[in-house]
Amino acid sequence: MRGPLYPSSVPAARSRSQRFDALVLEALEPIEQRWHTELTQLDVAVDEVPEVDVTSPETVVWGDDMVVDSNVPLARLVPASADRRGEPTRARIVLYRRPLEARARNGTDLADLLHDVLVEQIASYLGLDPGVIDGN
Repeated sequence: MRGPLYPSSVPAARSRSQRFDALVLEALEPIEQRWHTELTQLDVAVDEVPEVDVTSPETVVWGDDMVVDSNVPLARLVPASADRRGEPTRARIVLYRRPLEARARNGTDLADLLHDVLVEQIASYLGLDPGVIDGN
């Protein structure tokens, strides 16, 4: 018998990337509610892994716009700029799904890690202390 194991309406039918996206939205919601006005020009995106031009891990140097754990980038804050055609782009936080998932032991740990990374990146975007963003 071939076909889906679960009906598409149940959470178990979602892919890993869909479950990750849902966790990102869940982690972002309380921050966005509190800082909505300040975050209107900020986007949040998810990539599988970061792009790396260098093949040797020892020679990779990450910029201040990256959240890094053991020389592995977890997220990046891309400032507003212009695209190839000269059109303005909005600032965005890019979360790297696979490195974040690899560092979490379970779903709760991943949700906490996502929250911490988002707080750190949003604090960097707004030029504030992470404790202020988190409400501490």
